[in-house]
Amino acid sequence: MRVLIADDHDLVRDMLVMLLQSQGDIETSTAADFQQACALIDNESRYDLIMLDLNMPGMNGLDGLRRALAMHGGQRVALLSGTATREIAQQALEEGAAGFVPKTLPAKSMINAVKFMVMGEQFVPFDFMTTQDAPETHPLADKLTPRELQMLKGLTEGKSNKEIARDLDISEPTVKLHMKTLYRKLDASNRTQAAMIAHEAKLF
Repeated sequence: MRVLIADDHDLVRDMLVMLLQSQGDIETSTAADFQQACALIDNESRYDLIMLDLNMPGMNGLDGLRRALAMHGGQRVALLSGTATREIAQQALEEGAAGFVPKTLPAKSMINAVKFMVMGEQFVPFDFMTTQDAPETHPLADKLTPRELQMLKGLTEGKSNKEIARDLDISEPTVKLHMKTLYRKLDASNRTQAAMIAHEAKLF
């Protein structure tokens, strides 16, 4: 099974590659923008599934999806996004997308979604399509204290707990306590996921 992951965030690509390759039977390729993705589709063996980030450079929204779907007589293409509305997801499915995959999907669900789409089915999380759209201003910033926002900024910059503690002139154990609260508020299980959520929310 061959899957192409196209996303301009290194963290997202690395996480998805690690997740899918852990299955043993999934070979992955990556691209950082739509132009690179198209070059791989043109020059490599056919992919069983192409996953495109809705907001990466070159996509132009759903226009990129339409172009990818039409390449070489038809491709199975899914949209990846952490910010898209229910209406955009519905429109993508109507255009012929193999699925709509929120980046916040749990690891096991992400793997199942990929396998489901490769088998020819159309995937979209039921709860995503039935819940109300989030408000335009992201609520994350309101949920976090100023100190937690400082911690999160450090995470997105790839800093260790020790470096964050030094920057903020606090102890490393204090940083760890703040991190634990931060993960809970973000519904994140680790540093990488917390940083991804911050990137998608465009907090920094």
